[in-house]
Amino acid sequence: MTSTVHSLSFASSDLDVTVDDQGRGHPFLLLHGGGGPQTVAPFAGLLADQRQARVITPVHPGFGGTARPDWLTDVPTLARVYARLLDELGLEDVAVVGNSIGGWIAAELALLGSDRISSVVLVNAVGIQVTGHPIADTFSLTPAELSRLAFHEPAKFAIDPGAVPEAARAVMARNRAALEVYSGPHAMADTALREHLAKVTHPALVVWGESDQVVDAEYGRAYAAAIPEARFELLDRTGHMPQLETPEQLLPVVWDFADAHAANRPNR
Repeated sequence: MTSTVHSLSFASSDLDVTVDDQGRGHPFLLLHGGGGPQTVAPFAGLLADQRQARVITPVHPGFGGTARPDWLTDVPTLARVYARLLDELGLEDVAVVGNSIGGWIAAELALLGSDRISSVVLVNAVGIQVTGHPIADTFSLTPAELSRLAFHEPAKFAIDPGAVPEAARAVMARNRAALEVYSGPHAMADTALREHLAKVTHPALVVWGESDQVVDAEYGRAYAAAIPEARFELLDRTGHMPQLETPEQLLPVVWDFADAHAANRPNR
């Protein structure tokens, strides 16, 4: 795996985006959630090791100790950043996979209609509003409370706050601050997004952990119903982050869908 910084030019200013790049084959753009890049890093390695995949994992500016410019304050703008990144890297036939707020970014990226993208997979994505199925107010929860909502087996992912080094706590605080900025005034949702998703033309798969209590499965079904011809798939015994909790279950689902919609399918 190589980690590089790409400088992208925008009208407001240049923007440095840190990107991990590993593997060879079908390109994947893997977008992390509010927990930071470490929530997708193991899955990125698994995908690159077990499949013919080149996995591009950017760090959302403001996360992981990176800088976020003042003009980058919302998810649609961040989606345009990643559309520019695909241009910069010269990638084609890209499968975009996003978890949680990364799924929201993936949905916004799909709305841009880039011909560099061949498929989109939303994994327990936030971003829309569904009556009767609110998104949990994660900013008001302690880590232990959030873990109980996020995981099917939260005990396996329990973290002792006292054992977290000071430097790591500082990064976590900056991650949280960046997430609050990107989440916008409606707490992890855009009131217009659900209606706009009718314009998505890319093949889309919405994958959901059945035990997710941050955004429940009915929310996920509503997400899939909003995207033309999208498929919905429910995963057993897993929660808000299947890529961490049950990666062996998520991997074939993501790969098979992306592979089925790849423009160029090498012999496997």
